[in-house]
Amino acid sequence: MIQEDKIKKEKKEEKIDKVKETRECEKARDEYLSGWQREKADFINYKKEESKRARELIDFLKVQWVLELLKIVDNFDRAIKHKPDGAESLNWAKGVEMIDTQLKDFLKAEGVEEIKAMGASFNPEIHEAIEEKESTGESGKIAEVLEKGYTLNGKLIRPSKVKVNK
Repeated sequence: MIQEDKIKKEKKEEKIDKVKETRECEKARDEYLSGWQREKADFINYKKEESKRARELIDFLKVQWVLELLKIVDNFDRAIKHKPDGAESLNWAKGVEMIDTQLKDFLKAEGVEEIKAMGASFNPEIHEAIEEKESTGESGKIAEVLEKGYTLNGKLIRPSKVKVNK
């Protein structure tokens, strides 16, 4: 009988050891699983942050690119403004105006909008006052636009440079 009790006790201890070993394995499994889930969440957040940084970089580069193109638009505006008398019928003058229109249409399709400033009330958020002008017009109104201002997708990228009535 003692032998039988000893065998039963050993089997019971083996079962207890197996249960302990199983619990340890389950605990390790749960730790690995929760660690993997945290890493997965961290990686998803990292991908989102990198995507956001990439969009911000693209937006920054687009603004720089548009600002360079606006210099060309300004020069076309000056050329058209100072067109010689009688040049309306010349093909080169028509070509310059067509290029100007095409460039402005392209910029508009990219989200660039001109700020309408002439005759508007001065707003320091979108206008830059270069000079105050004595005038019979209403005080605080824009008397002359020296350089057009623009927004890109609703964000100011270049303020209008203006003369304001005193």
